[in-house]
Amino acid sequence: MTTTLTTSPLAPLLDRLFAQADAATSPALAGISREERERLMHSRTEYLDFYGRLKDLWLPVSRETGTLLYLLARGTGARNIVEFGTSFGISTLHLAAALRDNGGGRLIGSEFEPSKVARAREHLAEGGFADLVEIREGDALTTLAADLPDTIDLLLLDGAKALYGDILSLMESRLRPGALIVADNADDSPDYLARVRSPAGGYLSVPFSRDVELSMRLG
Repeated sequence: MTTTLTTSPLAPLLDRLFAQADAATSPALAGISREERERLMHSRTEYLDFYGRLKDLWLPVSRETGTLLYLLARGTGARNIVEFGTSFGISTLHLAAALRDNGGGRLIGSEFEPSKVARAREHLAEGGFADLVEIREGDALTTLAADLPDTIDLLLLDGAKALYGDILSLMESRLRPGALIVADNADDSPDYLARVRSPAGGYLSVPFSRDVELSMRLG
């Protein structure tokens, strides 16, 4: 079994991007108090403004979560993946690598910040995955509301935390039995956690490392 994750061109590209992410700063974020930041993060009406202020921050998954995404997508033979919150494309690269190693497929991502969309597309082209990925620019409540695969194998939630439940609702009828949902920073979305952890919710769910919730659609 071969893997594109640990070989060139992807491995050195990811090393460079993670280093850039670690070095990134946001003057706008420094000017927001902790209390105001917490309020905005959980707002269902001001999320576009809040994350627009953070356009210089990469907000990527961790290296461990990136590897987990690859393992889950590769191990389940995923062919159709949806990503909420592409940012600069680090998580996208991990998922696209799994699609490539699975023999192909389609990854649909959503990112509302135009500058991040442009950079993510550059990174995907550099890694050799542009043919597998479509990044839709705009509010995910609109961009992910139509023209999706009939069945979705894996869903990544890594955008505005207040919308995790709404995005899951958009995808739910298309999630095949056994489909996996990975929610990064899930502790910031308590309503979402209550939903996927409820015995009556139709999911089997478990907290994972670094604030990641891993769930499986039961049917």
